[in-house]
Amino acid sequence: MTSLSSDSLSARTASASLAASAPAMVIDDVVKRFGRGTEVVTAVDHVSFNVAQGEFVSVIGPSGCGKSTLFNIIGGLLGDYEGNVLIGDERISAPHPEVGMVFQEESTFPWRNVIDNVAFPLELQGVAKSERMDRAHHFIDMVGLANFEKNYPSQLSGGMKQRVSIARTLVSQPKILLMDEPFAALDEQTRLLLGDKITQIQQQLNQTTLLITHNLTEAVQLSDRIVVMTYRPGKVKRIVDIKLARPRTSDVVGSDAFGHYVAEIWNDLREEASRGMADSESAASRRGAHG
Repeated sequence: MTSLSSDSLSARTASASLAASAPAMVIDDVVKRFGRGTEVVTAVDHVSFNVAQGEFVSVIGPSGCGKSTLFNIIGGLLGDYEGNVLIGDERISAPHPEVGMVFQEESTFPWRNVIDNVAFPLELQGVAKSERMDRAHHFIDMVGLANFEKNYPSQLSGGMKQRVSIARTLVSQPKILLMDEPFAALDEQTRLLLGDKITQIQQQLNQTTLLITHNLTEAVQLSDRIVVMTYRPGKVKRIVDIKLARPRTSDVVGSDAFGHYVAEIWNDLREEASRGMADSESAASRRGAHG
């Protein structure tokens, strides 16, 4: 009988626990089309998967696979779709108070300092100033920006600005956190270190998290499972369980097991990325022929 390391046992136990819990979100046979008549494009094609309470799931795929469209549907920004996105028994068709969203674009308010940026959602909710400042301080500390409360965005690095955006989303204490390529504009070293911070926060809060990304390293570093999508129309090609022990840090990036997962997922993606590239080259050629 093959013996398992304590790290493998820990990862498998955590995975089994997540699988046994009731799903925090159900994505059921979701289809999204754009256009009319002969110009219809299917962006998302019969996509289904669940996200368990406290689970970190990444959706990865080539450009044009419908990742951001799916994100907008789950976040309630696109209500006209087929199928169901469910939180409990409620179908999502508009922004939901239990869902917080972090976007790729830098979204801090330049005229507000860090603490006022983070407290802004609570201000809109009419929360008393003393309480919103206390809660803002708590999440500023959590994202590692203590002592930067009075700084303005122009005084912060790109990674620090994204931490402000994450704290501003978390201050409303959403049950589900959606992130759409939030680290895309950052260098690789900052990505890895910010990934450590995200992992720490996610474990501390038991936060259910769905990340949209095109970055293989980022997906494997952060995730319990990875949903691999095909090129347009975007379908689920495979779902990969990441059985790396938690708590997990960027140190794992140098391990053989990590490299195996990256290579495995890249093999899944290579064919889809090649299809996307061929499609783009064909479209460019057609434009040139009619130019």
